[in-house]
Amino acid sequence: MAELIIPGPSGRIEARYTEPPHEGAPIALILHPHPKAGGTMQDPITIRMYQMFEQRGFGVLRYNSRGVGRTQGMYDHGVGELEDAAFVLDYLERMAESPRYVWCAGYSFGAWITLQLLMRRPEIDGFFAVSPPANHYDLSFLAPCPASGLIIIGDNDAIATPSDVERSLQKVRVQKGEVISRDAIEGADHFYQGKQDILIERLSTYLDTRLEAAEEKLRLEAEED
Repeated sequence: MAELIIPGPSGRIEARYTEPPHEGAPIALILHPHPKAGGTMQDPITIRMYQMFEQRGFGVLRYNSRGVGRTQGMYDHGVGELEDAAFVLDYLERMAESPRYVWCAGYSFGAWITLQLLMRRPEIDGFFAVSPPANHYDLSFLAPCPASGLIIIGDNDAIATPSDVERSLQKVRVQKGEVISRDAIEGADHFYQGKQDILIERLSTYLDTRLEAAEEKLRLEAEED
């Protein structure tokens, strides 16, 4: 893992990066919780998601939002944060060179940015939105959601409550062939205290299933050719 300083739209962006192990390997971008609530790229769940992708042969990048750590700029209520996420994804794609798959994963505020980003970036193949704060942010912009992914929450979350998330997703549509999967971890709060291992296990199972299905599809297409 390398430390990076990326020249971003509002100044330097502090990041951590693991190179893809080979040409064409998949890549993943990881987004951290709300900077005004202490969220940084060193958040434990953010790190564990990073490591999960890294262990599966992805090139992975996580970074500090505006005004966090050595990243310049000021908090911009999600507008500048989304701009930075798109910029960093471009940067990651240029470094990786023809990645096989592109994933994005975010936790809390980072989940909200993730969901907005995938609406703007058709190359994103899959996503994780962990505890999107639907009590603060409307998710109706997912209309239609262009990629399959997993939204996962804790059923004891007082910040991103299950009822708020469910209400926000009621009117969400998806493009043909795509599926938004949903899961809830029993007894988990917003910070997954004592439940982080279960969270990562659920994410890993979903990711492995998606990757296996994608590889099988490629194999069948190659046989048809």
